[in-house]
Amino acid sequence: MQRAKVNIKSHKQQAIFHMCAISITRGFLQTERTTVANLYWEAFSGKLGRVMAPPPKALAFFTSALNPAFALSARNNAGDLMGLAGFKTTSGALIEGGLKEMAAVYGWPGALWRGTALSLLERDTVTDTLLMDGLFVAPHARGMGAGTALIAAIKQQAIHQGLSNVRLDVIDSNPRARALYERQGFVATGTDHLGPLRHIFGFNSATKMVCDVTT
Repeated sequence: MQRAKVNIKSHKQQAIFHMCAISITRGFLQTERTTVANLYWEAFSGKLGRVMAPPPKALAFFTSALNPAFALSARNNAGDLMGLAGFKTTSGALIEGGLKEMAAVYGWPGALWRGTALSLLERDTVTDTLLMDGLFVAPHARGMGAGTALIAAIKQQAIHQGLSNVRLDVIDSNPRARALYERQGFVATGTDHLGPLRHIFGFNSATKMVCDVTT
């Protein structure tokens, strides 16, 4: 089987994923902000739903907090958005809203307890590692290779930044995602169990998975 190739370029330039005719571009259009927020919420409501509910407020927050500078988008030949992968560095992340932005949506009491809860899931950046900050594919584009293309692009992003590894966390209630990452070379390196916090977040554990991009 021919190996997939991904080139990452600016949004105005085309980058071709040769096996599936999927283009990978940096960022997303401002007109796509609501679409991206909806896809993010659909993908991660199982992980964040109990903390960020109700859904209208969650969508309002994510729409305002998205930073396209830390996103890679998958597109079909018509330029339609198929999916997106976010990443986190010392400079920022796909979701960047803080307490001030959260308070604008939930009010200060709601922002304070939600911010405290979310801080328990926060992952610190590591010198030689690119952190994935979410990967999601639109329903109409699933099974077309967009997820695989985005993972390949994230690896290339890490290499471009001179990093050795890509890290992500996958929750126990999402075995299909874990299987996808394992097929793409990610190896489980440890599992964090939430204990009583599972009642807040709705899942029991999260497994850290790492891929060495230097091999």
